[in-house]
Amino acid sequence: MRIGAHLSISKGLPEAGRLARSIGADTFGFHTRNPRGGANRAIGPEELGAWAAMQAETALGPLVGHLPYVINLGSERDIWDFGVRVVAEDLARCDAFGAFAIVLHPGHAPADARQRGIERVASGVTQALRQAGERRCLLCLEGMAGQTGEIGATPEELGAILEATGRPAGLAVCLDTCHLFASGWDVRTREGIDAMLRAWDGAVGRERIRALHLNDSRFGLGSRRDRHARLGQGEIGEAGLRAVLTHPFLRTLPMIIETPVDDHAVYAEEIAAARRWTEAG
Repeated sequence: MRIGAHLSISKGLPEAGRLARSIGADTFGFHTRNPRGGANRAIGPEELGAWAAMQAETALGPLVGHLPYVINLGSERDIWDFGVRVVAEDLARCDAFGAFAIVLHPGHAPADARQRGIERVASGVTQALRQAGERRCLLCLEGMAGQTGEIGATPEELGAILEATGRPAGLAVCLDTCHLFASGWDVRTREGIDAMLRAWDGAVGRERIRALHLNDSRFGLGSRRDRHARLGQGEIGEAGLRAVLTHPFLRTLPMIIETPVDDHAVYAEEIAAARRWTEAG
């Protein structure tokens, strides 16, 4: 099992790697650039060399990035163009330092234009993948909680996007335990997880599920509210997260914790707890 937390790379990849090691992480997640958009930070040859040396020594990874929240490929043209450009740029940039995947919230669309929104997402993804060129870094569409206008809260919607793009090898899916729970999947038991995976396997393909965001939920099952809670302190709870952590498929995915903390050092407690729950299971 590879488990880590969402950290900042603003001070450089090696510094993020040192922080990851200090909190007991095997890997880490990161924002590809400012989560509200803006220019990306240049990562030069010296930093790339130092990071390659650290990875060789520590085997940290697989790294899972997250694209800015302001991207909306279900939007109208001006914002859509911005989103396509950022996805393409960040795929190429993160591939250069060996990131395993970067995660994208598919987008939003009004209820009366949902199908068109799904089509725009698929078109944007297709263009971004083409512009990024050949690479190993995956683009993962994230399964969402189902808040108003969100595209991608059901396996059928993400499956429709995959179909419209022609299911290219570089396109995958990231699940989030809070989002799954909020959208109505009871992941607190093995039976509930298995039922969820059958549905996602049918619409998306289990082989496309390549990463997992590990979060508790502040609100109840089917709330359609995307509010993360500290592990074991939300509605999924310790027993529910133990079911996730010990599931034979989910435990093979790189797991990134994205819970609300004031100090990254607090993630050390959550990582240690997750490992205990795995052993207890």
